[in-house]
Amino acid sequence: MKKLSLILGCVLLLAGVAQAAEKPVIRIGARVFTEQTLLAEITSQYLRTLGYDTRVTGGLGSSLARSAQESGQLDLIWEYTGVSLVAYNHVTEKLGREQAYARVKALDAKQGLVWLAPSKFSNTYALALPQEVAEQYPHINTISDLTRALAENTRENRLIALDTEFTHRSDGMAGMVELYQMNLTRKNTRQMDAGLVYTALRNGQVFGGLVYTTDGRLNAFKLKLLEDDLHYFPDYTAAPVVRQQYLDAQPQLAEQLKPLAALFDDETMRQLNARVDVDHESPSAVAADFLRQHPIN
Repeated sequence: MKKLSLILGCVLLLAGVAQAAEKPVIRIGARVFTEQTLLAEITSQYLRTLGYDTRVTGGLGSSLARSAQESGQLDLIWEYTGVSLVAYNHVTEKLGREQAYARVKALDAKQGLVWLAPSKFSNTYALALPQEVAEQYPHINTISDLTRALAENTRENRLIALDTEFTHRSDGMAGMVELYQMNLTRKNTRQMDAGLVYTALRNGQVFGGLVYTTDGRLNAFKLKLLEDDLHYFPDYTAAPVVRQQYLDAQPQLAEQLKPLAALFDDETMRQLNARVDVDHESPSAVAADFLRQHPIN
């Protein structure tokens, strides 16, 4: 009897080991900002419920994340159409949402990367006004309106806060100034870390500033987004991008991630980002709560 129990125990143990070994491992990358951390954590927790063994590597720079995926060190990254177009494929042509997605899907396929079904949000650049400025100048609703306001009274110190990276990028400040014919010079601009731009806007230290359209601080700090009426900023629709080789081995992944991507729109991402950046909740707790509230059948 003891011998039979021992045999059964060994069988069950081996079955458990075999079952664990059968779990497909998926390595997920995340770049070094809140939204990427959240997307990776939500995806990881969701895929674990479907039997995947998930491994998340966060805090990556854009170029490092891309090269890691191309070299097969990462399997999945949430990518943005504008980043792939401009930074990786050097496409300067202005494209709409659907055009941009189709172009990066075709271009990145040549690198063995597959764009899966996209989300409903685009984390692009925008210019915003603090609440007091917006109330004082209710007619400023577009970047063209801001351009006119900056030209109307050059004696008034109307400072614009800009992300340092944006200031120096070829597709950043220089192109925006040229398209909108903006009076932006060293005298009326301040370069700073992206996070400090929001602080300056909240504290009323600047007239306007460069922000990101899904940042949680937009709502928390009551900032007014200005319409990009000349369509300078590219589309940055987010979607999961997977290595073709991995997808060949796990073809079900495309359909499994489709309903997850459909849950994310601009307002949802602002709320999720705010819970981390403003309310100081942990990304893992926010991810778990989000999945509890949005069960995927």
